[in-house]
Amino acid sequence: MGANSSSFSDLATNPYLMRFASSEPISVHDPFWNQLLSYTFLIPINSSDAKLLEESTALTCKNLAINNCKTGNFGALVRKFLVRCTELKASAQCEDNIFTWQTYNALFIIRSVCKYLVEHLSEDLLIQQFDAKLPKEEGQTADVDDATPMGEQLMTALVELLVDVPVLNFTYALHLEALNALLVLLSVQMFQPMPASKFAVYKYMMEGKCSIHACLLVKALIRNYVNQEKCPAELYKNTTDSVGAIANMTASLASSLWSVVTLGMGSTNEKKEEEFNETLLANQSLLFLMVLTNHCTSDMALNNPYRQALFQFTNSQDDGPEYLNEQSTAPTTAHATFKTDFTELYKTLCSTLRDDQTTLLLYLLIHRNPNMKAFILSRTNIDQLVMPLLKILYYAQEKNSHHIYMALIILLVLSEDDVFNKAVHEISLKNVPWFKERQMSEISLGGLLILVVIRTIQFNIARMRDKYLHTNCLAALANMSAQFTNLHQYVAQRLVSLFSQLCKKHMKLVEQIRVSAMKESQRGDKVAAPEGQGQGHKDDEEEANQEDYMQDLAVLEEVIRMVLEIINSCLTSGLHHNPHLVYTLLYQKDAFGLFRSHPTFQDVIVNIDTVLAYFSTKLEQMGGNSSPSEVLQVIEQSSRQFRRDRLKKFPELKFKYVEEESPEEFFIPYIWSLVYHSSNMYFNATKIILFSLSS
Repeated sequence: MGANSSSFSDLATNPYLMRFASSEPISVHDPFWNQLLSYTFLIPINSSDAKLLEESTALTCKNLAINNCKTGNFGALVRKFLVRCTELKASAQCEDNIFTWQTYNALFIIRSVCKYLVEHLSEDLLIQQFDAKLPKEEGQTADVDDATPMGEQLMTALVELLVDVPVLNFTYALHLEALNALLVLLSVQMFQPMPASKFAVYKYMMEGKCSIHACLLVKALIRNYVNQEKCPAELYKNTTDSVGAIANMTASLASSLWSVVTLGMGSTNEKKEEEFNETLLANQSLLFLMVLTNHCTSDMALNNPYRQALFQFTNSQDDGPEYLNEQSTAPTTAHATFKTDFTELYKTLCSTLRDDQTTLLLYLLIHRNPNMKAFILSRTNIDQLVMPLLKILYYAQEKNSHHIYMALIILLVLSEDDVFNKAVHEISLKNVPWFKERQMSEISLGGLLILVVIRTIQFNIARMRDKYLHTNCLAALANMSAQFTNLHQYVAQRLVSLFSQLCKKHMKLVEQIRVSAMKESQRGDKVAAPEGQGQGHKDDEEEANQEDYMQDLAVLEEVIRMVLEIINSCLTSGLHHNPHLVYTLLYQKDAFGLFRSHPTFQDVIVNIDTVLAYFSTKLEQMGGNSSPSEVLQVIEQSSRQFRRDRLKKFPELKFKYVEEESPEEFFIPYIWSLVYHSSNMYFNATKIILFSLSS
């Protein structure tokens, strides 16, 4: 049977699948199981094929769901898999490819069935499908633990597989399928409106036997991510040389294994060989890690040991013993941890930050793991991390808002550290190819950071109109402002231009409010029309507009004040280090006159006025017709003589990122949307209720 293969359309009438789903109970000793597990399927090479595969097997899965409660055939297959799992570690060590391949096939069928059940049944009915008992046979002895729910046994076996079985060429696809199966079981969150802590499958992971291995599982997932292993060539290349029947069969089956991990990878009819050569194990491991560590975070009754492990692991390059509480009977209360190579993890983070899931991992590490945060902030090559983040923000129009937020929050957390703020101005960059605004042969990393954040603010003003984004952008700039050093002339121009742009917007908004107030006043002087109703509706609309204008004005004035405070902070702390900023302020000094008497801004403008008056006097002493280079030279010389005590002292600008009170409301839909789009698995979009595909 192993040499046979079937097209997708033939699967609906495949005799082995039909018998598996029928009302006939199949003994665990029946030769049928070996025949079923030795079947070869054709490879779906695009999302259309993946969808066809599921459509072709939907009736089979439906019949199985109906009949399984009486036959227990699904449970029998799970039992066959569990028995194989206990032997798998020894099998991997002796390179028993056929055994590994058949174990994989069992898991592929289990995962395919689970996927249908998760999308079509409630979780209670899903658990019933696992626990349906097959009819007892005479003399039969239990080969697995009957006291533990079958679903929990399966999930525990998958976790142990990921932890104990080494990743080798012929176990690569098995590891992938174990991750796929766990993702499918936990994807119940996508299809049912209930907190994760209420689902049995999440309880199995968080407090069942799975949780005993929490530290080692997180370590294995991070190892898979760091290694970035590409799929072995034999998993996507058909073998044509004569190396014996078993090797050819294994290669043929390996090709069928690849059918699972390429689901939904593309929409073209043909794919080049190199397109299959992806680091899918790393991707799937990272997605699963994000799912594990971002659920069950707010329910005090259900602790998350994976989250604890992610936040506490340490650097294997540091001295000290590695403490693992692997055998603890209460793993959720022990402070178990593990060690990994921070240098290798840092390299991988820097090279893969184009992906949402990597940015999310970096956010969690830098926000919640103090060991990793300290390591990152100590890097002399911090530009390797910052540059990809800036590129995400630069191409904001091509990114989803969640990805932009994550990149920006990471920069905000980094900017809380003064050493970082100083270091970015000491790193010089040559010709940044993706920055198209202006050709600059040389600029500091700090200068580029300021440019990109200002561009993000301007993009947000024009399109997104998101106060949260404004706040985080300005908070990062404010944290850095006291360490602004040797700002490039273009950086200074963009900073002051941002202020000018906001001023124009302020004037326009004030005028809109004035016109709206005049209209309202004029209507109040008129006698109400006899009909009355239409006029009343119009009045309500105008009143609503007036309220919107006032809210927009309040937000805008808050933004303008922060920009003024950033300029003031730079002048107060580093006037003599930023002659280009002084030059630009002098050039656009008229813009500040509008706010001298404004109660919201007049206190912070005092210092800027003092600086402008001082340097204006110095330039007047030069006489007229000075060249820009001469003006700059006077500014540089005069700044050394400027007494800082002439400036009013303000509290130091320091903002600290604080996570929202209910982070799961943001992270859980975001993470499952990443699984939907990036896991290379096909999910039925019409069944998803957790998030909208249009958002």
